Amino acid sequence: MSKPVLDATAGPRMMWFDPADSRAVYVDERSETVTLCDGRTVTIEPDVQADFRSLPFPDATFHRVVFDPPHMERVGKTSWTRAKYGALFPTWRDDLAAGFEECFRVLKPGGTLIFKWNEYQIPVREVLACTPHKPLYGHRSGKQSKTHWIAFLKEVAE
Repeated sequence: MSKPVLDATAGPRMMWFDPADSRAVYVDERSETVTLCDGRTVTIEPDVQADFRSLPFPDATFHRVVFDPPHMERVGKTSWTRAKYGALFPTWRDDLAAGFEECFRVLKPGGTLIFKWNEYQIPVREVLACTPHKPLYGHRSGKQSKTHWIAFLKEVAE
């Protein structure tokens, strides 16, 4: 049986209640363990090492897709934040557009895409402009309500 969930940008799997949940395929372009100057470590061990802009799966493979891309342009090269979350390239609009396109490509019709975004540097409206897909519902969280959890539904062809 194939796995029903894809985490397209898993990183260290921090959002997961069980970071080894066997129902998901974990993808990240990085595979590394980083030890910071204070001794903390961040480990990124994807099941599949790949770029979210070019996912190595057939069309309509997953019932659920989680997309939590890097969300900061300005972050130190050796910072804890960059080690955990990665960083955006100057081409972030094109990158996120390609990421949305790939996530919807591998999502089954009637499936759900869960998108997570922290608008600390870039407002969520600018990010949502990177996809033609209409959000279904969402929720703000965090101390300053800057983290958005947004659900999309892939339409079923009639």
